[in-house]
Amino acid sequence: MSSLVTKVKLKHIEQFIEKGKRLDDRGLIDTREIKIEQGIIEKAEGSARVFLGKTEILVGVKVETGEPFPDTPNDGVMTVNAELVPLAHPDFEPGPPDEKSIELARVVDRGIRESHAINTEKLCIEPGKKVFVVFVDIYVLNHDGNLIDASAMASMAALMNTKMPNYELKDGELKIKQGYTPLPMKSHPITVTIGKINNKLIIDPGLEEESVMDSRITFAINEDGNICAVQKGGSSFFTPQQILEASKIALDKAAELRKKLNW
Repeated sequence: MSSLVTKVKLKHIEQFIEKGKRLDDRGLIDTREIKIEQGIIEKAEGSARVFLGKTEILVGVKVETGEPFPDTPNDGVMTVNAELVPLAHPDFEPGPPDEKSIELARVVDRGIRESHAINTEKLCIEPGKKVFVVFVDIYVLNHDGNLIDASAMASMAALMNTKMPNYELKDGELKIKQGYTPLPMKSHPITVTIGKINNKLIIDPGLEEESVMDSRITFAINEDGNICAVQKGGSSFFTPQQILEASKIALDKAAELRKKLNW
């Protein structure tokens, strides 16, 4: 995008923001419409699709057996991967994961992990030898801004939809039994991203806003109103006062979204 186009777009967005409005008529701390569908991938142990405005994310969860990490022999394993599907945006290209997809996966992973959303101890089959491994695969199907919040929401919805096989361990051998049990969950974090444009804070930035915003900060918040993870992105900075203001906005918005989503 040329610097002239960026400056014109920034000026346009600034004029709206000064009036407390956004290009799509939202207020500064309003999120776009959210739609969640669960259990839409038949072959996956869990799945969900989330629409955040026009941003569309699909998440599939697979549960397999594997070995625990040496430093956590009694805990199962979770791994998060993200793919920016080329049809989702002209800038997305086929091939191995790039910086954007790696960052997206890491931020989503951190929110789930640091909030202890999954009871990983209950994923242990045989300490130090065999555990369940939970694979969370994120697919960005349409990019219209705020991939982090949409992906985190879709990942949590998919995990809440995930079923594990019933099993028994007999003479050191794992036997899968009939039936399934829900994935053991301890928490349901909600992720809230706030962007900064010329010292004004906005929630759930859209694609055009992301193209001109100075920086962003993302909070993962659990049911008790505790901030479990924070991730800052972008080239600019937040003042201590802006971080406090952003955290207050995020906490209020997370509580509001939790009621709306019934999490």
